[in-house]
Amino acid sequence: MLNPTAGNLTRRQMLNHFATGFGGLALNGMFAEQLLSGENSTKTRTSPLAARSPHHTPKAKRIIFLFMSGGPSHIDLFDQKPMLDRDDGKPLPFKERGVQFSKRGNLMRSPWKFRPTGESGIPMSELWQCLPEVADELCMIHSVCDTNVAHGGACMKLHTGNESIVRPSMGAWISYGLGTENNNLPSFITICPQSIHGGVDNYGTAFLPSIHQGVALGTPGYPNSPAKDAKFDYMNNARLSFEQQRLQLKLIRQMHHNQNSNMADDLEARIQSFELAFRMQTAAPEVMDISGESKATRNMYGLDDSVTENFGLQCLLARRFAESGVRFIQVSHAGTLPFSNEQWDQHSHLKEGHAANVSQIDKPISGLLKDLKSRGLLKDTLVLWGGEFGRTPTVDQAKKTNQGRDHHPDGFTMWMAGGGVKGGFRYGKTDDYGYYAIENRCTIHDLHATIFHLLGINHERLTYQHEGRDFRLTDVSGNVAEGIIA
Repeated sequence: MLNPTAGNLTRRQMLNHFATGFGGLALNGMFAEQLLSGENSTKTRTSPLAARSPHHTPKAKRIIFLFMSGGPSHIDLFDQKPMLDRDDGKPLPFKERGVQFSKRGNLMRSPWKFRPTGESGIPMSELWQCLPEVADELCMIHSVCDTNVAHGGACMKLHTGNESIVRPSMGAWISYGLGTENNNLPSFITICPQSIHGGVDNYGTAFLPSIHQGVALGTPGYPNSPAKDAKFDYMNNARLSFEQQRLQLKLIRQMHHNQNSNMADDLEARIQSFELAFRMQTAAPEVMDISGESKATRNMYGLDDSVTENFGLQCLLARRFAESGVRFIQVSHAGTLPFSNEQWDQHSHLKEGHAANVSQIDKPISGLLKDLKSRGLLKDTLVLWGGEFGRTPTVDQAKKTNQGRDHHPDGFTMWMAGGGVKGGFRYGKTDDYGYYAIENRCTIHDLHATIFHLLGINHERLTYQHEGRDFRLTDVSGNVAEGIIA
């Protein structure tokens, strides 16, 4: 063990032996690649997470992504299809796509009735009891399409823009493009993330500097960590006191300024990562301490009900991180059903599965939107809801009883709220059976381009040079869905 009083310590020795309590953020590879292209050069930045100016005036400053793992059924939740009711039990009257995940049968009507909600009349199935209260805040995108038929590829496509090759995640790109609003917290946090179908790659950085990776609150797993037990790894340093850590960092900083080195930029970045980790030991627990929230607020999120308290706490923490300046917050709904390993993946038990799923998220999500709006945060916070694909209008023939639906990537629904989108608005359309997106088709690249635009980023200009090529989240395609922008 090094003795600081022995003298002749180099900065590299200090950095190799000293650490703050938050090891997960002191990322050793954060400056492995420093070659950024054009306007995105890090050489002009004092910190890799320093706030950066957007390309144009943004509608939103931050995003909360409510990820429904497994594939929610659009035709049972938001996309009402009278023709599906009429032709229940009949064959689909047109040819399906060539690639299927499971054996499919005839058309199956939704078990639930629909009704118009809000002043805008957005259709929702009777499963939703609370969300109709905020229907006029929602912008339904009924024509999301062009993703993979399998969970792994579809999750990767939704999160990273590529279904088969590891690429930086959407949150990492946004962190890289905009930096953080709070120097004491990471720019990208993922709450109770899942561990399969892409796992850490869904919130990873690939070739982007690793400081932009999503920091997990809760150990990734299936099932997820219960929200009440979720914590950041290495939050406490059992070996050194807070004051001792402060002295270490002060000594490293002094040594850095007293010596010259051709690695000054790299060492500065390393020191900054340690200092962020050090500051988080105070900042993160304060954000996660909900003891000051009123009973009315806690109940609004469903913390008073065992059915909703887990996802409700995740949503409440998302609001607290958003108002504290975290740029990208992901909340994952996964791994809580006793009869399904994949939350919304109802190949069977459609009625039981979707009923249980909606009961867990309905009140927390409506509470989140109400809370954001009451605090003036919804106007510049983009909330995105959805899964990696939808479900087929035909029955999955894997079981003869307790039937469900197969994976469906050719036309499904996601929604946005706040952050400059039109509230109480329906964009795009699927055919009469909810199979193909036929109007205002919104590919995953289009979805990403639109999210970037709302955040003030031109998706064609935010690039990173890697292996001789300028990469971007949307690859070589993607169009902004101008029709949803308020």
